[in-house]
Amino acid sequence: MSMYSYSCISTSTMIRRLWCLQSGSPSVPPSSTKKKKPLVLLGAPHVSAIVLEALLNASTCPDSSFEVAAIVTQPAARRDRGKKLSLSPLASHALQRGFSPDLIFSPLRAGDDTFLSNLKALQPHLCITAAYGNILPTDFLHIPSFGTVNIHPSLLPLYRGAAPVQRALQDGVKETGVSLAFTVRALDAGPVIATETIQVDDQIKAPDLLELLFHKGSKLLIGELPSILDGSARVKAQPQDDSKATLAPKINPDESWLFFDQEASVLHNKVRAFSGWPGTRARVLVVEKNGQQKTLEIKIITTRVRSHESVQFDEADDIAFVEGALVFPCGRGTTLEVLEVQLPGKKVVNSAAFWNGLRGQKLKKL
Repeated sequence: MSMYSYSCISTSTMIRRLWCLQSGSPSVPPSSTKKKKPLVLLGAPHVSAIVLEALLNASTCPDSSFEVAAIVTQPAARRDRGKKLSLSPLASHALQRGFSPDLIFSPLRAGDDTFLSNLKALQPHLCITAAYGNILPTDFLHIPSFGTVNIHPSLLPLYRGAAPVQRALQDGVKETGVSLAFTVRALDAGPVIATETIQVDDQIKAPDLLELLFHKGSKLLIGELPSILDGSARVKAQPQDDSKATLAPKINPDESWLFFDQEASVLHNKVRAFSGWPGTRARVLVVEKNGQQKTLEIKIITTRVRSHESVQFDEADDIAFVEGALVFPCGRGTTLEVLEVQLPGKKVVNSAAFWNGLRGQKLKKL
């Protein structure tokens, strides 16, 4: 049995079991007597479920011309430290909304022949991707008659790639947005149908910004669906200026370390960008009352740049505690306030609780 077949059988079995347990849930409304245009949604994480909910709600409107015919998502994966197999958030939400397990596909690759055959049988007018995470081959792109549209959380051609929100926050942008674009073989390079711009708060973290942008993107999609499904969006879509393109490569866990020779604003933006996964880490030196020293690794959860009066440090590498925050001296005379931390295997605590737990021991940066 191939790895693809095993994955599909395993995930399909899980979906059917959950569907049986949830069969009392409200079901997806049946189509009206007028034939509706079938749409297929591809995604996996929580933000994909936001898009599904918007589509299902819009499809029940009296003048709606479409229905969600199927869901394509990632195979079940081990979560919670590998203890059990879990369906993707999108698959779970689809089941809660009454989707038949037979309409939830989870191929290992979007180019698998069996999957493509099943997709083609649905005769989709449009496919929509929302944080799907798999490369779509040409054979896939040829199936939907009105193409495939992607909700991308950046203002294309800026931040093409796997981590647009994280890289934008890491760069400290003051403005970002969401784009609705046709999918082509080149990475996030298709013609743009519509965009929406938002201002970026200097304390917002990646998970919150990502969710906000997919809510905005869902509304953008619903508003543009009539033009997409009558073909006029293809005419009005604007080609991207490749000369202005920037990339947003996938985050590597090794990037999560903080180095305090950098400016405080750089470190603060990194903490916001890497919030959730992979997080940001730092090593500090704990100096006991008898002079003994030990290295402690902590996760830095929440920070802000200290912009008012400077802090007096006894030594250049001392970490102070001021007004409920751990204050780290950083590059070019800047200071970073750390408001929440997490020790290995422990819960997130505020810095006051962490400082009290030191019981008079000193902290120094490494």
